[in-house]
Amino acid sequence: MGQPGVRPHWWTRAGRELAQRDPRLAPLIECHPPLRIGTRGDAFQTLARSVIGQQISVKAAQSVWVRLADACTEVTPERILSMDTGSLRGCGLSARKVEYLGDLARHFLARPAGIDDWSALDDAAIVDELTAIRGIGLWTAQMFLIFHLARPDVLPLADLGLRRAIERRYSRSRPTSARTLQRLSSAWQPWRTVATWYLWRSLEQVPGNP
Repeated sequence: MGQPGVRPHWWTRAGRELAQRDPRLAPLIECHPPLRIGTRGDAFQTLARSVIGQQISVKAAQSVWVRLADACTEVTPERILSMDTGSLRGCGLSARKVEYLGDLARHFLARPAGIDDWSALDDAAIVDELTAIRGIGLWTAQMFLIFHLARPDVLPLADLGLRRAIERRYSRSRPTSARTLQRLSSAWQPWRTVATWYLWRSLEQVPGNP
């Protein structure tokens, strides 16, 4: 990602093991720098940014976020729910995104474990929780696992960049079925996040922190 951050403690070991197992990954691991995760705020802010960024450019999303942050002083579930629809729309949010942010805020306020405590949940439970919220899909939940929670074994097969990278490196750019992708990726466990990262790097198309 090229931004300041912290390297997950397991990254070096994961890269070493993947390079030994998979000769097609080895040169990518050797020539690209390791992931450094630099989150932008707490879990609520991370997911709110993701909702805001849907179907608009990165530049436009950042502009809306800055206006929302200025209006809220601090982007929290409480502040979002305290603002009326007109004020939120005035920040550049569509009516649908205002609804999505409201749903997200209510979900976080109702979380029994607290707003930012995810350590007790496994990946599948987090995906199930997040995708039950309107406006949060599987891809967003998986990016949250990778970039915010630094989970080591996430494989976002719905990501078109990842699929393209796999097909270029393993099947001479021929379309590959989901079943074949799952079989191929089984050799990367429990470090599928790391394999995903380096395959993204092979295209130089790494998703940003959501």
